[in-house]
This record gives sequence, C-alpha cells and structure tokens, in this order.
Amino acid sequence: MAFALLRRKRSRTDGAGPALLPPIAPGAGLLSCQVVDPIGQPLGGAEVTVTDIGSGRTRVKATSDPYGAFLATLPPGNYTVTITADSLQPYRGTVEIAEGLQSPVGQVQLAPSPQQELPAPGTWVFDPPHSSIRFIAKHVGMANVHGRFDNFEGRLYVADRMEESKVEVRIEAASINTGNKTRDQHLRSADFLEVDRYPFLHFASDRFVHRVGSKWTVQGHLTLHGVSRSIALETNYLGLATGGYGEETRCAALARTELHREDYTLNWRKMLARGIAVIGQTIQLELDIQAMYSSHDTPVPPE
Repeated sequence: MAFALLRRKRSRTDGAGPALLPPIAPGAGLLSCQVVDPIGQPLGGAEVTVTDIGSGRTRVKATSDPYGAFLATLPPGNYTVTITADSLQPYRGTVEIAEGLQSPVGQVQLAPSPQQELPAPGTWVFDPPHSSIRFIAKHVGMANVHGRFDNFEGRLYVADRMEESKVEVRIEAASINTGNKTRDQHLRSADFLEVDRYPFLHFASDRFVHRVGSKWTVQGHLTLHGVSRSIALETNYLGLATGGYGEETRCAALARTELHREDYTLNWRKMLARGIAVIGQTIQLELDIQAMYSSHDTPVPPE
C-alpha cells in the first residue's frame, strides 16, 4: 500500500480539553490508533511497528489489544507506522509526534489480501524432500522438546469445490526424531508410540472449511497408538508455484493443531509414578507441506 501522510489531530493535556488516558510523559507525545478488520470489527493481535524515519530505528513493536486499540508514548519526531495481520493487506503510513500532544492515526481498516489461486482439481502428491512434519512438546520440568517425523506420505484430492476436497497423510511412527537417540528409542517403546504394534499415524480429512482469505480449517480424524480422535488442522494456504526439475506445478500449505496425549491413551501420570521423565500433556503438531500435481483423476481416498 502506498504511503499516506497521516493528519495529526492535536489534543491538549493541560486541562483545557478532554483528559487523555494514559497521561503523556514530559518530553513525549502519544500515538494512538484502532485496528479493524475488513467488515469494521475490532482486530486484536494485529502487529504494529513504529519506526523512526530519520534513523530507521524501530521504536515500538507490539500488538493491538482485544479491542483493536494501540497506544505508544514516543519522543517528538516523524515516524512510519506499519500494521500487519494474517490474511490481510498490510497498512503503512507516516505520522508526526509532537511533545505533549496526542497524534492519533485514527481507525485503520485492513483490507483482505488478494485471493490465492486454488489448486486445480485432481490428485496432488506430497513431496517429502520439500515438506516436513514437526512437533513441539513441553518436557516435564524442563524446556521444550522439538522433533519431527522423517518418513511420511500424503495425498490431496482436490474437488471442483475446494470444500469437498480430501487429504490423507500416513506417518511412519518409528521415524520420530528429536535429535537424541536414547530419547527417540524411549518414544518408540511401549511407554509412548509402541511402534511395533502401531507402526503408523494416519490422518484422513472429513471436510474443508474456508475461514477468511487464505485461512482454512481441515477437519478430520487422527489415528495414533490405535486410537482415532477428531482434530482440526488450522491451515494457511500458501499458493501455487511452478519450477524445479520438469517444471512441476506445486501447491503449499502450513497446518497446525494441538494434540492431548491422554486422548491417545498415552498416560503420562502413570509414567511419572514409575519415575519415567516424560513430555507434557499437550503437543503442538505442524505440517509444512508442498504437493506436486499428479493427475486429473480424483479417486476417493480409502476410509
């Protein structure tokens, strides 16, 4: 978006006008704005960055509150204000801050980002060398444990209506990798994944739900450790690209969900009672996927 010079509306803080909250510190001015979404609703969590035009230094970087409001006390000067939020076009403008005065940017309405072109109907096959399935788990009493599954396969079956599409993923349980051989062997054992008895994790979608812009929710069932539970993959569709060997057409997406270990009969309390150091109750799972177009045929995935 092109630069816009924001008109500075001055409000006194010397008692002659309406009182301002919070009070402005001596030698400073106040920057204020409210961020709203494309339909005019307050937008919490938007990232606001304020940069000194003269020095290029970032003075403030924070997020709007649940009501979309943002306030910052700044030294007098000229600043660039940049506001960003997922699936929306960024806003950029300039504002002058004067000592003892409020310089409101006012209400900033973020516009929707251009719609990404959706994958063509047909079968899209995951490309493991350019994809990853990662997880983060809290180790009891310690820092986070980061890991991944090295071996997996998947297919996306795109229907004429994207909402009727399906995705299926199969993950080799024994390919779990946290960078620690002893821990990985323990995770493969009967205390956790029990890979000899349950060699695969399997996800099959039930439906695709469009949220806003490039945001989708993929609802389905994950089977892990012999137990199947309903989960929702909060998915950011990253678009299409053509390139590489053979000029393959690819689509990409980043999906996240939270798993609860006890949902899959991984009883952490029982293991703690046995003196086994374990990861916490919840696991953050992330699928960073590229898929290559395979064919116009769209077979129905197995149940």
